[in-house]
Amino acid sequence: MGALPAFIFTGFVVFLGEGLAILEGNLGGVGGIPAGEIATGITGVIGFGAITGPHIAFAGGVAASAYAGKKYPEMGPKEGYHFGKDITYAFGTKPDILAVGAVFGVVGVLINQLAAGFGLPLDTIALTVFLSALLARGAFDYPLIGKPAGKGYLDMSPFERGEEQTMVDDGVERIRPATEPWLPHQYKWPGVTVIGLVGGILGAYIWLETGSFFLGYGISAMSLLFLNLGVEKIPVTHHITLLGSSGAAIGAAAVGSPLVALLVGGIFGALAGLLGEVTQRVFYSHSGTHVDPPAMSITVMTVLIGVLYLIGIFPNSAYLGL
Repeated sequence: MGALPAFIFTGFVVFLGEGLAILEGNLGGVGGIPAGEIATGITGVIGFGAITGPHIAFAGGVAASAYAGKKYPEMGPKEGYHFGKDITYAFGTKPDILAVGAVFGVVGVLINQLAAGFGLPLDTIALTVFLSALLARGAFDYPLIGKPAGKGYLDMSPFERGEEQTMVDDGVERIRPATEPWLPHQYKWPGVTVIGLVGGILGAYIWLETGSFFLGYGISAMSLLFLNLGVEKIPVTHHITLLGSSGAAIGAAAVGSPLVALLVGGIFGALAGLLGEVTQRVFYSHSGTHVDPPAMSITVMTVLIGVLYLIGIFPNSAYLGL
């Protein structure tokens, strides 16, 4: 399906599962099935599991794009460009591309199970998405991070000047931007801060009204359908709304005020947005494949939440279940 289309399906499935969870909670069960069992199966087993789990379906698609960018440079959507970062479309039924996606899907399962088995205080699915993308770079001979074209890893000015560089894919020269922000419409610090603050408050509000950590995440993921269909400048916010809901749960437990919960959610959302931007400038912008900034942001933020909970500063660990 391609990486981004697969993740959009994650959003729809999670939205369905969390909606049923709210319904089950209100009704005390549905059709004689105890409350929680249907929703747990849809959100956990399907949405974040073997069918549309980001560490499997999305990560497999990312690896497939990285492989196809090297192996089949002629398949790119724009003649003459290297497309190893393009996660918006599928590659049909070429067996080798499908096999790469499948292998990295299995790798995603193994990494996630290993991380979960260690009891790490973080979102292991997000960690797996990040590590899988780095493994794909190594497997298909891309620079692990890449060399910045500007004054450092955080410098996006080569992109703003339209500078390009050449990559050689199986003997064929292809060009791409010398420095490539993850989202050309969402990389400047003021805009990232504002969308983080607003998205965090929205995620916090959804949690306050429904008790669901993942409903805002699902809505954000579903909104990427418009981005995938070519609607320009759609913001990417699933890391922001997820951490907004997490911040709300922590703020509400600490103070017991809905207003404080909203404010903490906004702060967490802003931090998540800014961390996504920092990590994209380091890990995404200077090499030729996709390394997911939201996954990196969620990983770092949940590490902070988990550690601060374990040392007694936060009253709970949000959705981590520590």
